This record gives sequence, C-alpha cells and structure tokens, in this order.
Amino acid sequence: MFTVKPRVQGVTQEILDLYETVSPSTIGHFTDFGFLNGLTPLFRPIRLVGNAVTVRIPHIDATAIRHALDLVEPGDVLVIDMSGDEKRACWGEFLTYAAVTKKVAGVIISGCVTDVRPIMELGFPVFSLGVSALTTRTLGIEGEVNTTVSICGVAIHPGDLIVADDDGVFVVSPDQAKEFGERALEKQQKELQMRTERGYDRLFESRVTRT
Repeated sequence: MFTVKPRVQGVTQEILDLYETVSPSTIGHFTDFGFLNGLTPLFRPIRLVGNAVTVRIPHIDATAIRHALDLVEPGDVLVIDMSGDEKRACWGEFLTYAAVTKKVAGVIISGCVTDVRPIMELGFPVFSLGVSALTTRTLGIEGEVNTTVSICGVAIHPGDLIVADDDGVFVVSPDQAKEFGERALEKQQKELQMRTERGYDRLFESRVTRT
C-alpha cells in the first residue's frame, strides 16, 4: 500500500535568501535540536538549502522514491527514511539523473548510496550514512511520500527547511527558521569582523600566496 500525499511548500523565498550563507555549525551554538548527526556528505565542498519532500520506504523496496520524484519541484530536497536499514543503498546513478533533470537541490538518506563516481561527477549533493554496493529494488510493495519521517532521531515534516554543508545537516520548521537564520547571520558577521581585527584573514591570504 502506498500513501502519496500532496507536496508541501513550507519554505518561502525569503527564508531561502536568508539562509543563502548560513552554516549549520553556526546554528549549533543556539540549539541541540534538528541536527542529523551521523550523516556525512558524499563529497566536499558541498552545500544545499531547500524544501523537504519526505519519503519512507520499507527497507528493500524503493518504489516510493519514484513517486516522490514525480512530485518534486526545483529546489526541493528529498529526505528518505529507510526504516532502519543502514546497510542497503536506495540512491544511485539513474535516480540522480532524474533528480538533476528536475532541479532537485539534493538528497538526505538514512541509509546508503551507490554509484558514487557518476554522482560526484555531476556534483549532486548527497548526505547519507555511507556507501554500499547492496541496493534496494523496485518491487511495488509499499511506501509513503510527504508524511512525517525520522532521520537520525529527528522528525522531519514535509515542507521543513533543510540546510546542509561540509559540517552537517540541520532541519527546522518554517515558523522557526527566520529566528535561527537571523541569529546565525548576526553571529557570522561578528566572526568575520573578529577575523579581520585579529588578522586571521591574512593567514589565508598568505597560504594562497605561497601556493
């Protein structure tokens, strides 16, 4: 049985603009909640910001991911709950082609990814628990799209804001996003000023000059 609910546009353009340069590690100074600890980026540097489209699959059957790809819009982030399967890969080369064609911002997986080389060559952002040659199948058993899912112990709702970079992944509801974003930007501006005042920025400049 498949449950496919309508896509939720929870993230506004204002929020996307606000988070254009916000790092999850900055928000980590303000809250312990919303971080998907355990997920790692497939490559670095990496960054994504977008509106969550959620998927839940029953371990081996990845059919629901294809249903989700029918619904996504440019800038969405696919969030895939693999129901506790941490060894199998549900995402690979051809799903990536489909996602890139639809301008998906990236994918978050509570399991593994495969076909690493073509995904990296395309530069498509993926955060997962690891890499595996053991994969899911398209069996048509069951699955859910745009329901509440759980990734690394964090509940993620359709339309939540996903922010991820080299340091990790942060999820926040749209009604809380503005407050966290503004506080993070303020802190980052203060840190930028501190680097300049203490001459830390010149350390990077001298490294570039030497190389």
